[in-house]
Amino acid sequence: MISGIFDSHAHYDSKAFDEDRYELLSSMKEKGVSNIVNCASDIASSLVCLELADDFDYIYAACGIHPHETAECTKDFIPMLKKLCMSEKCVAVGEIGLDYHYDFSPRDVQIEAFEKQVLLAKELDMPVIVHDREAHEDVMTILKKHRPKGVVHCFSGSVELARETVKLGMYIGLGGAVTFKNARKPVEVAAYVPEDRLLVETDCPYMTPVPNRGKRNDSSYIPDVLEVIANVRGTDAQRLAEITADNARRLFSIK
Repeated sequence: MISGIFDSHAHYDSKAFDEDRYELLSSMKEKGVSNIVNCASDIASSLVCLELADDFDYIYAACGIHPHETAECTKDFIPMLKKLCMSEKCVAVGEIGLDYHYDFSPRDVQIEAFEKQVLLAKELDMPVIVHDREAHEDVMTILKKHRPKGVVHCFSGSVELARETVKLGMYIGLGGAVTFKNARKPVEVAAYVPEDRLLVETDCPYMTPVPNRGKRNDSSYIPDVLEVIANVRGTDAQRLAEITADNARRLFSIK
């Protein structure tokens, strides 16, 4: 069994876990999972993420407004978010960014909220957890302008974009997509990413890796991701688990 796994991006506050959340999370250590960063999507879920982090010593929270939710947040959301981000077990501002696939929020509103939250992270000296879906150019413009520390999670860009991201000092988060059939770009990125800039994640309950596609995702499926990435990189999955865990602890300042 692979041990010491650090799931750098999860959503255990999701309704998909309502029936067995605490039972499932109580079993993770025996399944080889050492740490999880649970990422919020709005103020309400930020509070739930902090509650989960308080209830489980190995779980940490990220507080932020997801691009889908930016149209619903108030203009003056930053003071409340700042207070939440200053909580002891909050380790990042996230999940924040841009999503031009669904456009659930107007693009100008998404951009404004993303930039405000990047500036908050800079003020608090915290990393950002960035969502980028079909918005590569605008995401990179903001990251290059402000140069926060952080990770672009569920990375969906090309090797060239990954190279630009790494040059900014950012990390690359990879998950179930590397196991999907015809997953060309994620596999190419998995082969490229410098060892000290790679994180693994679930984005659970979404993005379940092969061979469990169709099931609800959780952190116990990360070994499937590690095995594929390790094979692509010509290394050992256990070694990769240890490296990515060290990277996550460094990024999120977890001892």
